[in-house]
Amino acid sequence: MSEISGSHVYAVIMAGGFGKKLWPVSRRKMPKQFVDLLDDGTMIAKTLRRIAGLVPEENIFIITSERGRTLLSEILGTFQQGNIIVEPSSRNTAPCIALATAHIKKRDPDAVTIVLPSDHLVLDDHAFIKIVEAGIEIAREKKGLVTLGIKPDRPETAYGYIQADGELSLPAPFSESLDCQLFRVKAFAEKPDSATAEVFLESRDFYWNSGIFIWHIDAIAREFERSMPDLYKDLLDIYESLGTEREHKVIEDVYSWIHPRSIDYGIMEKADKVFVLTGEFGWTDLGCWDEVLKVAGSRSLFSGLHPDNRVVQVDCKNVFVKNPSGKVICTIGIEDVIIVETDDALLICRKGESHRVREVVDILRREGLNDYL
Repeated sequence: MSEISGSHVYAVIMAGGFGKKLWPVSRRKMPKQFVDLLDDGTMIAKTLRRIAGLVPEENIFIITSERGRTLLSEILGTFQQGNIIVEPSSRNTAPCIALATAHIKKRDPDAVTIVLPSDHLVLDDHAFIKIVEAGIEIAREKKGLVTLGIKPDRPETAYGYIQADGELSLPAPFSESLDCQLFRVKAFAEKPDSATAEVFLESRDFYWNSGIFIWHIDAIAREFERSMPDLYKDLLDIYESLGTEREHKVIEDVYSWIHPRSIDYGIMEKADKVFVLTGEFGWTDLGCWDEVLKVAGSRSLFSGLHPDNRVVQVDCKNVFVKNPSGKVICTIGIEDVIIVETDDALLICRKGESHRVREVVDILRREGLNDYL
C-alpha cells in the first residue's frame, strides 16, 4: 500500500447506472458494471482491484441499488457488506455522492475521498495510481476539488469536456517523476456536437471529463452547502441518522423528494477552487459498442473466428460479434457491422452508430417490453 494514501484516504465506487447503450448485454437486471464485456472480468471487479492498490479495502465504499447489492454479493463475495451503500432510487451523481459523503464523514472527519465510476476501463493501472496519488496531495494542499482530465485524441461527442486555464506546479514529490499537468478549471462543457468537438480539439485547452474526482471531505461538504443548500441539509440529516434506528427511514424520505442532479452541474461548474489533473492511463468509459470494439480490436480479443468456432465469418471485414449465449453465428459478405446476441435479443448495427442503441431501449420501454430492458 502506498505511503501517500495513508489511513485517511477513502474511495467511493459509483455502481448504480444502467448502461443503455450497451444493450442487450447490459440490462436493468444486469447493468454493464456487473458484466464481463471483454472476457477478462467484470468492470466492477476490475475497478475494485485497481483502487485497492492504493486504498485499504476497509476504506472502499461501493454505492449501488438494492439489485446491485445482490449482484455484488455474487461477484465480490468477500467484499465487506458494511461498505455497500444502497440508494433507494437513482437520483444521478450529486445525491449519490452526498450520501457517500455522509457515510465517510461519519467514519473519518479528516478523510480525502476518491470518487470513481465502476464501469470505466483503465489499461494502465500503474499510471492511474500514480496520477491519483498526485491528486490526493493536491486535494490536501489546495483544499479544493480535483478532477482527472484526459487529453482528447479525436473530436468525441459522447464525452463531457473540461477547459483548463493557467498551469500550476505539481506537488514536490511528483514535479519531476510524473508525466502529467495541473491546471485551474476555467469551465465545464456538456457533450458537444461534432463542430464544437472539433473546436475543442483544435484549441488544445479542453480535456475529456473522466468523471473521477478527489477532494477532502470538508471541501466537498462546503461546496454542497454553498451550491446545493437543500441537498446539504439532507446530507446533515442523513449524517445524524447513520447508525441509529432512524437511518433507513431518513434516507428513504430524503430520496423521495430530492431531484436528480449531476455532480458536474450541481457542484463542479459552480465551485470556486476546482483543478484538473491531466495524464494518460488508457482511459475509456466503454459507453457504447463502438468503444468496446476499439478496445477489443487493439487487444486482439475478437478476431472474427472464435477458438470454439461458434462464430464463422466468410468474406467479412470489421465485423464485431459478441456472443455470450453460445449460439453458432455465421456472417457472409458484410463489413463494418456490430452484432450482439443474447438468449432473448439480437442487436445488429452499423459501426459508428451504436450510440443510437439508447433509442432502441427507449422504444422498448414505450412499447411496454420491459422484460427485455
